[in-house]
Amino acid sequence: MSLFNKSVSMFIDKVPPSTVAVFAKRYIAGPNLEDAVRVTKQLNAQGAMTTIDVLGEFVSNKEETEHFRDLAIKVLEAIDSHQLDANLSLKLTQMGLKLSKALCLDNIEKIFKRAKELGIFVRIDMEDSTCTDDTLEIYRNYRDEFNIGTVLQAYMRRTINDIEKLSDGRLNFRLCKGIYIEPRKIAYQEKDIVRDNYTYCLETLFKKKAYVGIATHDEYLVFHAERLIREYGLKRNEYEYQMLLGVDEELREIILSRGHRLRVYVPFGRDWLPYSIRRLKENPNLIKSALEGYLR
Repeated sequence: MSLFNKSVSMFIDKVPPSTVAVFAKRYIAGPNLEDAVRVTKQLNAQGAMTTIDVLGEFVSNKEETEHFRDLAIKVLEAIDSHQLDANLSLKLTQMGLKLSKALCLDNIEKIFKRAKELGIFVRIDMEDSTCTDDTLEIYRNYRDEFNIGTVLQAYMRRTINDIEKLSDGRLNFRLCKGIYIEPRKIAYQEKDIVRDNYTYCLETLFKKKAYVGIATHDEYLVFHAERLIREYGLKRNEYEYQMLLGVDEELREIILSRGHRLRVYVPFGRDWLPYSIRRLKENPNLIKSALEGYLR
């Protein structure tokens, strides 16, 4: 890691929110649902699909969970009414997972039922390791009734075993490297090992006929994913690439130009700070790119 990147990772928590906002704004659609709809329409026109996410996590009371539940349903209804090529990403902590599992299940069932009525897919996001067991259990329990998927993180040592344990039913996963800070006993710390485990997990999923959202901005992984797609003779509708809003748009265009389907993660909301700090810590080059843009 360069000195610049180390410095950003060490000090980003101490940066005032107003300064973080300057660097983060290109990676967030805006504060309102209308912003996510606008950005999705632009991306759809460019040939990309989206997944819309309401920013916010680790709520503190039932009323907050109901607010996020109702907003998630509004996202589904906006996707339907605007005929967007989009789906919904959902965080279980928003729905009250850390407050009461029963409350969380009640909230997500309402969302899943509305999504089913509208024919819209829902992706259950993965959060930190304290949520992994519950997230995978909920996916397992609801995957037969509803059109849902979840997320696997390649830096987690347990992921390959989780794939095996879940192989007794329909498999639909976003595969990403992983962004939360986790201890060595839980997560691989070396970049090359994470890359190797990513390709290992991806090939295992393809062998098991899983639908995979190949979520990466790492061109090394894009290359190996394309190799595996050819090796396993996958049709265009049997997988997709996924990328974050505002990150490496040139690579996004390259992937689309090669005939692959690609989905962009479009977050919106007023609770943008935790998401932005995680992203800037994971990839300090986002700050460098923003600075270069301002100086041109």
